Amino acid sequence: MEVLMPAITISREIGSKGDTIAEQAAKRLGYQLVDKNTIEKVFLQFGFIDFKETYEASGFWAQFDPRRSEMVNFLNRVVETMVYHGNVILLGRGGFALLKGYADVLNVRIQGPFPLRVQRVMENQVFSSLPHAEEFVRESDKMRRDFVESVHAGYWDSASAFDLVIDTGKISTAMAVDWLESAAQTMTVIPSDNRLTTRSLQIDPVLLNSVSQVLDAQLA
Repeated sequence: MEVLMPAITISREIGSKGDTIAEQAAKRLGYQLVDKNTIEKVFLQFGFIDFKETYEASGFWAQFDPRRSEMVNFLNRVVETMVYHGNVILLGRGGFALLKGYADVLNVRIQGPFPLRVQRVMENQVFSSLPHAEEFVRESDKMRRDFVESVHAGYWDSASAFDLVIDTGKISTAMAVDWLESAAQTMTVIPSDNRLTTRSLQIDPVLLNSVSQVLDAQLA
């Protein structure tokens, strides 16, 4: 009998330690971490040589033109294929909004109080003043919010969109990793139980092969 281990999506605020939690949870579970760099490698194989610059361009995702539509459609296909491949933690990319409703996907939100996030960012980067650091954090929040709202018509910071919300102002990194491990191990899904799973996704075999190559290379 086939049993599906859940994929995990992690939406995080800058300075929330979401990246660290995702990395440690992936190691604990034996999953692969899929971040922007992982997805960029797939884009490059399909001729999207400017993915990183375009992705980070101010206002790009709010545009409505053929180039933006092409990027959005392919990004969504790549994300779906990564999850279909299995045993992954997807960091960002609006995965929670794209994959809502699937029984074998655990959607997680990692956040923290604004002052604490600013403090953490200042510990890792150099800013000329506290106001500059605060503006940096606000701009990051805005960019992530705009992406989800424009691409998925969803709300980036709505607790109701997630299965688990972790406030790292109160919850330690170690405990957060424990929670993710426990949740993943207790929500295994049997495809025959009539719930919607990622096995129902229509996946391009060529794209799946490319995704498999990229993920296999990460293990090498």
